[in-house]
Formats: sequence, C-alpha cells, structure tokens
Amino acid sequence: MKSENKKLKLPLDGLAGLKENFSTDAISGFIVFLLALPLSLGIAKASEFPPIMGLVTAIIGGIIVSFFMGARLTIKGPAAGLIVIVAGAVADFGGGETGWHLALGAMVAAGLLQVLFGVLKFGKLVDFFPLSAIHGMLAAIGLIIIAKQIPVLLDVDPLLSKGKSPFELFAAIPSFLKHLDPKASLIGVISLWIMLGWQNTPGFLKKIPAPLMVLLIAIPAELMLDFQHTEPTYALVHIGNLAENIKVNVDFSGYLQTGTFIKYIIMFTLVGSLESLLTLKAIDLLDPWKRKSDANKDLIAVGVGNTIAAVLGGLPMISEVARSSANVNNGAKTRWANFFHGVFILGFVLLASKYIELIPNTALAAMLITVGIKLAHPKEFIHTFKIGKEQLAIFLVTIFFTLFEDLLVGIFAGMFLKMIIHLINGTPISSFFKAPTQVSFEGNNYLVEIDKAAVFTNYLGIKRKLDAIPPGFNVTIDLKNTKLVDHSVMENLHHFEHDYQATGGTVQLIGLEAHTPVSDHHLAARKKK
Repeated sequence: MKSENKKLKLPLDGLAGLKENFSTDAISGFIVFLLALPLSLGIAKASEFPPIMGLVTAIIGGIIVSFFMGARLTIKGPAAGLIVIVAGAVADFGGGETGWHLALGAMVAAGLLQVLFGVLKFGKLVDFFPLSAIHGMLAAIGLIIIAKQIPVLLDVDPLLSKGKSPFELFAAIPSFLKHLDPKASLIGVISLWIMLGWQNTPGFLKKIPAPLMVLLIAIPAELMLDFQHTEPTYALVHIGNLAENIKVNVDFSGYLQTGTFIKYIIMFTLVGSLESLLTLKAIDLLDPWKRKSDANKDLIAVGVGNTIAAVLGGLPMISEVARSSANVNNGAKTRWANFFHGVFILGFVLLASKYIELIPNTALAAMLITVGIKLAHPKEFIHTFKIGKEQLAIFLVTIFFTLFEDLLVGIFAGMFLKMIIHLINGTPISSFFKAPTQVSFEGNNYLVEIDKAAVFTNYLGIKRKLDAIPPGFNVTIDLKNTKLVDHSVMENLHHFEHDYQATGGTVQLIGLEAHTPVSDHHLAARKKK
C-alpha cells in the first residue's frame, strides 16, 4: 500500500503553481498577514528599531525572497528570537538612531556572510551544535523577551527599564507594578489573556487568529479611552510614512568599533542561520507532501533578503516558525503563500497605515510575551530533563550564560560543558571531531559502521557519509564499536531515518545492545557498559 504522501499529487511550482494554487495560497497568505502585521511591529519596537522597519522586513521577505528561496512553505520575516541581538547591537553601537544605523552595517555584512555560507553549502552546520544548547539558547531568548516586555505591558515610563539586564528587569517587577498605567496595562493584560487562552475558545471564534482578536479588542478600547489625548506618547505605535522611510539607512562606520562589529556579525549570522535552518527542518516534517527543502539555497535567499533589508533599515529575517506553522495549517501549498503575505502587508501599509498607529504598545507586548513563554515554557525544561540529566545541565548552563553575558557566550558555554561530559563518559579526544566511519554495500544493502564515538562535534563527517548513500536502499547503521552515542546524534539519526524512508529505502540501527541509555527517553544518549 502506498503511503499517503505518495498518493498526493505534488503542487506545481513557479507560475504554473501560482495559477494552480492561487486561492489556497492567497487565503493562507492573508491569514499569515494578520499574524505577521502586529508581530513585525512589536519585534521591531522591542529591537529598538523604528516599528515600520519590521514591516519593511516582512515585505522584502515575502515579495522578494519568495522567488528564490529553497523552501516551499516557510514564511520569511523578522523573528522574536533575534530581538535580543538586534537590541543589543543598537545599544552597543551608541543607542538611538545612531545605534540603529551602525547596527545595520553589521547586519549587511552578516547577510553577505549568509549568502557565502549557502554558496559553500554550510547549511549542514546546523547539525554541529548540540541540540540541548540550541534549545537552551532559545529558552534564554524567551526569558529575555519576557523580561523586556513586562514593563511595556504595564506601560511604565521606558526610563525605568532602560539599561537594565534581564536579571535586573525581573528584580524590578515590583517597581514596575507600582508605576503601572491602569488603563493601558488593563488592555495589555486582556490581550495577554487572549493570546494565551484563545486556542481553548469553543466554536467558530477559535478560527479567528489570536493576534487579530487582540487588535479587534485593543484598538476600539484605545479609542474609547482616548489614548491619543490622555496617555503619554510611548503608549501607542508610531510608524510614519513608508515612502519617507525607504532609503539607504545603513552606516558602515561601525567597523571602527572592530570588536563590537565582528561580534555582531557573528551573532547575526550564527543565530539567524541556526533559527532559520531549524525552522526549515520543522516545517519539512509538517509538509503534507514531505518535500525536502534545499537548506543551502534557502540560506542564500535569506542572506540576500537580509542584505537588502539592512541597507534600507530593516531587521534581520529568518524562516519564522510560528508563522510558517500557521501557513501549513491554513492549507498553503507553495512559496506563493509567502509572497501573498508580503503583498498584503505592503497594501495595508500603503492604504491603511493610520490604523496601525491606533495599536496600543501594551497589546504588542502581550503578543511578544506569548512568544517568550512558548520559547521558555516549563515543558521545555521537563522535556530536556526526560532526555537526560546531563542534557538539562547543558540546557541550564546555556540559559544562565546567555542571560548573564550574551547569546554567543551562552551557546559556547553549553557546547564546552557537553564536551567535558563526553570526556567524563570516556570519549577519546581523537574522536571529538572525527568518527571513523566505514560504508560498504552488497546488492541492495548498505552497511555503515561507526567506531569510537558518535557525538555532536563529529556528526558532520558521519552525515556526509550517510548523505552519499543513494535513495531506495536498505541501510544498516552499526554502532557496536562506539563508546558513546550522544543525544544530538541519536536525534539526527532519527531524522535521517525519517527522511531516507521517505525515499523508499529502509534504515535500521544495530549494535546498541551493549550500551546503556542515560534515561528512559528513546533518543537519550547511550554509553557502553
């Protein structure tokens, strides 16, 4: 019996795909536009960029990047996961408008570097980083977003939170509560309640996207309470005119601050690429047709989009997971859905920008806090603990050092701890970056034998051998000669099995009988007894 994805007729691509799937992609693009509009504004504002620049990024990610991206169903646009880096860059380059212009210079360089990474086929580098450290980085980003948006949710004077670290912001919550604005914070709390609980709403109302429902309530409430005359200017969004803002805004003189300039090039490139590539993996698994995205082509597309956006003053973009998931769930079939989402944003900005300036900032803060909660949800901690205590340690160390210092220090601290744990578990230093891997075949059968250790630092070599196996064969991966198979490799082998079986082949893991799993989780690390 053929699998379901084989029965489904693949949607056409290009102009033929536009004609074939116009209605489904346009409808999905419109729904995603309703999600992307307020989130793009909130992300830009939280990043210390002019709010309209969040929309500029979404427009470029939709209208331009759609034509040459390597994925079919992902939505390109500004991401909450990069708020921390963007805001940090603006602050470190001097803050305000000057910091914004100088940060753009590092973003242009990072965009060009992403293009180079794609050309050099570095899309596979996502497999080099330990999964617990990546999830710890994302959880830390979530906590930082929450910390920075709580004072916005309560509509306190921005001077009360300016310059505070995440730990200081959490410690200052009692002070923020003391100085909250009752009217604006009420709208913020109601908006947060909607964002967190809307999925449990019974009946047809559940079909209305939560961010749209927030706007449908927050804007009339703001008009009724006459925010424009009774509230300080920081209570409402101010975007200005699109035509006046579209110009060359980048300033490359930030390179004079050499250390800062290089630091943010690395952070924009590393974190943006990781998030984008991880989203690609996740959305490929949701694709009803099980189409495989071209990670390197997509990296080039995102890099080009980031370069254009940064020159004009926009935020860095990625393949954004929440909007991409919504795109799949609403029936999108091709890249045209991403295109339509950009077109709808452009049309709204040109024809109805005055309505955007009616949005209370507390409502946008509620949306961003919801994103932060999803990234740092307690279930992430519980899930990591179930995989293994050592994974939780890596996860927590990454979070701590990210909050204490920055994302780059955090993820490398997590990697360093994992390498120490591997040494304690008997991993030979000689196998840290190379696992002896032998591939042999006979008839329809391929045998892959891995020696010494299979860990995150040497998986790229193993993956290269696996990717060279033609589709449709019977593949056996023998791990009996390894002393350790870590969680990252277990999960990556699981993904390889899923992808390879989709080509009509089979994959079998053997040789783990003498290994002891560190927990009951099926993807836990295995140590030889």
